[in-house]
Amino acid sequence: MEKFAIREVIEQAVQTEKLGFQFYTTTAEKFDKEKDLQKLFSTLADKERVHEKRFKELLEIIKDEEPQGWEDAELYLRAIVESEFFLGKNKSLPSLKHVKTVEDAVNFALGFEKETLLYFYGIRDAVKEREVVEEIINEERSHIMWLHRFKDSFRKKK
Repeated sequence: MEKFAIREVIEQAVQTEKLGFQFYTTTAEKFDKEKDLQKLFSTLADKERVHEKRFKELLEIIKDEEPQGWEDAELYLRAIVESEFFLGKNKSLPSLKHVKTVEDAVNFALGFEKETLLYFYGIRDAVKEREVVEEIINEERSHIMWLHRFKDSFRKKK
């Protein structure tokens, strides 16, 4: 099994944010008649860009040595990367053919955000620069709340 270095883990977080941006912008365009979804996904896409920048900044300040307790953190992070929702190493955004409805889009986004959040908890617990990752975690939590609120309001409209 290939060993992850802390730098690779954070580079994966950068890539994840890029792919999240791609998902949100592509899906907002796909459902352009759904103005509320388009607005939400455009906002989430903008937030992904901000997170990408913050992880790039983190890459500049971390050291390449393995943090204390890295062996356990590495196993945890690997399990998440290999999950069905997470866009793991050397993977790209999955085909969005299964996203046919607004509800599909929101459900996929929720799954992706939850997996991403778990990954970021692992990073937070592994690096000394916890406050940087904690800030992103708090925003990711708000993304999940926004998506749930949208899903609830969308269901009520049906």
